[in-house]
Amino acid sequence: MNRILSIAWKDTLLRFASPMELLFFLILPVIFSLIIGGFATDQGNVDNRIVVMIVNQDNSALSGDLVKALESTDSVRPEVLPASEAAKKFDDGDSPALLTIPVGFEKALRARQPIELGLQLTPSDANSLAAEQAIQAAAVQVSQALAAASGSVSAAEQIRAFANDAERTAYFDASLNAAQSLFANAPKRIDAVETVQDDEWNYSGAAQGSAGQLIVWVFIPLLGTSAMMAYERATGTLKRLLTTPTHKSSYLLGTITGQYSVGIVQMLILVGFGALVMKVDWGPPGALLAVLLSFGLAAVAMGTMMGTFVKTESQANGLSIMFGMVFGLLGGCMWPLELFPPTLQRIVHILPTTWAMQALTDLTMRGEGLLAVLPEIGVLLGFAVVFFVVGVKRFRYE
Repeated sequence: MNRILSIAWKDTLLRFASPMELLFFLILPVIFSLIIGGFATDQGNVDNRIVVMIVNQDNSALSGDLVKALESTDSVRPEVLPASEAAKKFDDGDSPALLTIPVGFEKALRARQPIELGLQLTPSDANSLAAEQAIQAAAVQVSQALAAASGSVSAAEQIRAFANDAERTAYFDASLNAAQSLFANAPKRIDAVETVQDDEWNYSGAAQGSAGQLIVWVFIPLLGTSAMMAYERATGTLKRLLTTPTHKSSYLLGTITGQYSVGIVQMLILVGFGALVMKVDWGPPGALLAVLLSFGLAAVAMGTMMGTFVKTESQANGLSIMFGMVFGLLGGCMWPLELFPPTLQRIVHILPTTWAMQALTDLTMRGEGLLAVLPEIGVLLGFAVVFFVVGVKRFRYE
């Protein structure tokens, strides 16, 4: 046992002999967690609709209806401002469209006379076209009720003439209100059908970024176990060590224990950072610890297996970074696996990172517990057994 602990401590000191190791151990995981997760957290609260500046010179009920019609769209967000302020923002490029509702807008519409809206658009801007189409659609929506009210007045006049203009205006207003109500409650021509999900899915950018980067940046150094084995083979240290009473199993256990222990410490630090800074709810501590321990075993086992295939330390380092990034990308650590094509979603289950990310997603976003992640834990332990068996059978000291 003392030999195993001595080897583990020696490897830990050797690993952190270079200050660059802190880059992979803490700095890069924190930076990438903030980039991928922190910035995504607030995106759901951002209104991404195209801003349309509006100068409402008429200030009438119908001009207000036009503004409300624009507010109800999914494509534009109207901002009603004084003429000078709206013109300045439009000139500064804060909006691709400036709409002016002129004085007499409602009076002309009630008299069934055409009136021209003032619309300025930024040339060569795709958002300008979208804003123009939204304004046209809103104008049609307002004019539909007016056309219906005008038609109702004409039909009423054919039956009986109005006593005076006041009676005609009152009838027009009543018809306009009724038409607006009917159009607002009109049945939809298209019914959208949403698929029913079997489980609750509360996506969190912070959880995605924190959990995904934890997996990637712990996976890479644990794969780096192969670099340490290659270094000791190349320098002859391993051969000399095994000429002493130190058995091959003691060397492997010491190397694995040292790297695995550092990996666990790194994961706990990143979990703490995610909880305190990014406000990630990691779920039940027991379930989380079981997932982290099993993932760490699978990763260090793969590093041990790689150490029996690589020839040099530089080759091992390059493969560790490449495999860590590619496995993390395909395993859903950069963005949710649900965004992948269905066929690829099935294929990537041959990777340990996929199962680890799936387990952490269950804990952080689906609110699951230990029983729900037991299958993922079992698969990760299976990976560890396979990798260890291959690594031990292929182990050579030169």
